[in-house]
Amino acid sequence: MYKIIVCGACGKMGRELIRVIDETKDIQLIGAIEARDNPNLGENIGKIKISFDLEGFVQKDAVVVEFTTPSATLEHLDIARKKSIPMVIGTTGFKDEEYSIIEEASHEIPILLSPNMSVGINLMYNLVRQAAGVLQGKNFDQEIIELHHRQKKDAPSGTAKKIAGIIAKQAGKDLSESGVYGRRGITGERRQEEIGIHSVRGGTVVGEHTVIFAGNGERLEITHRGESRCIFALGALLAAQFITQKEKGLYDLQDALGIRETV
Repeated sequence: MYKIIVCGACGKMGRELIRVIDETKDIQLIGAIEARDNPNLGENIGKIKISFDLEGFVQKDAVVVEFTTPSATLEHLDIARKKSIPMVIGTTGFKDEEYSIIEEASHEIPILLSPNMSVGINLMYNLVRQAAGVLQGKNFDQEIIELHHRQKKDAPSGTAKKIAGIIAKQAGKDLSESGVYGRRGITGERRQEEIGIHSVRGGTVVGEHTVIFAGNGERLEITHRGESRCIFALGALLAAQFITQKEKGLYDLQDALGIRETV
């Protein structure tokens, strides 16, 4: 029996995750955490009362699953580290220094960090890595387009940034120098080292990512479309089951899927 504490319980992803937990055998929701100023505090989700006190819900063999904000995640990470319980982080929008804090904590507890919990997206990472490696040095330009609902707060998406990082690594580029985030005005001819990253927001789109490898007379596109938040909830549960079996360290969903070393 897996015991899960959901942080961000009243958000879109938190509610979807709790719904899937309720429909899944051998998984028990033992905590539903929200911000101190959330109007839903004190209400029940199933048999669990929504609270801001993560520490009060921590049990042996529990897993903390995060879909909150970077600041809240780091606060909860500190509790998880002190209590020596594993953590799954689906929160996006971290700054480099915040990633460093997570990496440091992974020296003490097992952490699975993935900006996108979709199984399909994590396979897409491998496909992009393979394509970027094969096409390196063959005059193919790389552009990334990501589309999300109008309420998404960060741009570009964590998934788009990870894809860009994969392409940059395969090409031996520094993303901080080669990344171009949208274009405007007279930009001049596209530089060969550029990796274009473009964010589109609108409607209720769950998430769509397209990677374009544009060559001379041909174009390869790799696209993933998320049609329901259920895919992220299912991936988060897979991650939670995986991380309970691991020692300290920093993992991602590709580790859970066993595909990190396949390409």
